[in-house]
Amino acid sequence: MVDFKQLAEQYRSELLDRVVPFWLDKSQDKDFGGYFTCLDRDGSVYDTDKFIWLQGREVWMFSKLYNTVEPRQEWLEAAIQGAEFLKKHGHDGNLNWYFALDREGHPLVEPYNIFSYTFATIAFGQLSIALAKAEANRPTPNPSRQGGESSGCYSNVCAQPLPSLTGGAGGGSLSAEYASIAKRTFDIVLSKVDNPKGRWNKAAAGARSLKTFDLPMILCNVALEIESLLEPAFLQKAIDSCLHEVMDVFYRPELGLIVEALGKDGNLVDCFDGRKLNPGHAIEAMWFVMDLGKRLGRPELIQKAVDICLAEVEYGWDKEYGGIFYFMDRLGKPRHELEFDQKLWWVHLETLISLIKGYQLTGDQRCLDWFQRVHDYTWAHFRDGEYPEWYGYLNRQGEVLLPLKGGKWKGCFHVPRGLMNVWKILEDLAAKQDK
Repeated sequence: MVDFKQLAEQYRSELLDRVVPFWLDKSQDKDFGGYFTCLDRDGSVYDTDKFIWLQGREVWMFSKLYNTVEPRQEWLEAAIQGAEFLKKHGHDGNLNWYFALDREGHPLVEPYNIFSYTFATIAFGQLSIALAKAEANRPTPNPSRQGGESSGCYSNVCAQPLPSLTGGAGGGSLSAEYASIAKRTFDIVLSKVDNPKGRWNKAAAGARSLKTFDLPMILCNVALEIESLLEPAFLQKAIDSCLHEVMDVFYRPELGLIVEALGKDGNLVDCFDGRKLNPGHAIEAMWFVMDLGKRLGRPELIQKAVDICLAEVEYGWDKEYGGIFYFMDRLGKPRHELEFDQKLWWVHLETLISLIKGYQLTGDQRCLDWFQRVHDYTWAHFRDGEYPEWYGYLNRQGEVLLPLKGGKWKGCFHVPRGLMNVWKILEDLAAKQDK
């Protein structure tokens, strides 16, 4: 019998005692604001460029911790300083979010990547919720600050002063200002669905045109993240559209799997991109769908998501070395990505969330059996027993390829989000087990 209480404590301790303190202490840029994400094994900074989607993810993470775990002031302050850096430097003035900045905030890469926008949306949306709570409970100003509430930093995390809680645009609240940024950015995201890269699209005129799974997948999550900021009818329309794309278009019953790209007409295409499978993407999307199924009161949708999740885990699992492959080919042909057989941190963390959530919502024993299998692999291979945070990149055999804890693609997101979600679900299962 699984001891859910003990497992819950394992995830809780790893999150709060090791992973969150790592990012809180090592990633904040105390001179220019925002976060360092290129962190070596021990947390030392090896590159100071700042990538917008990782900046947004970290703002979201500290805001989410504040909203769902505990309203710690240090988490709120860390989120605000990152948001202020993004607000000032992250976009072109019209909420077109750059991909990368230098340390001081000068643009390095144009706003071609739609995920800079999606993560800015959830960052400002979640932080606006946190600030609404903080505004309602008006914390006592930090005694170390001089000259009133708006003249200094909330703490010593940055050299530049942070705004007061009532220092939003036009004299309104900061929460309202951030909510507005989230809603306006989400509108831009929806306007770009048919051509996410816009004028930065590299495809030749008239070239083969594909639509990809990643955007409808992430929009399932974004819609729920900013639910309280959207009009109900608008939210429902967004949810319906995302669910249709994920479950009726990109899920292919003839394969029993989700594909990464389709022709604009919805047909399978025989080319590198058209044959690509990404089990981690599909599995992650299924816990988004489970959440939507729960919100909508649709148990049949939850069960379908669970069945797809289990099929993806079974298909993507490396039968020889364990772990889940990064990329696969639906026809079994060679992949062009040299990293196709690597084992990545986010794939396994997202799989743990989907499996334990599937068990929580349906009681399907297959989910629990697979959860235990993936749990054992993940904790044995990705966790660094000497330094906090987890490794991101393993070779097929499960050996560490890169000892870094953060970089251009790995930041303060999948590990803490995964630990937090699994901990909370295990806590719920433990409470039911004790009854």
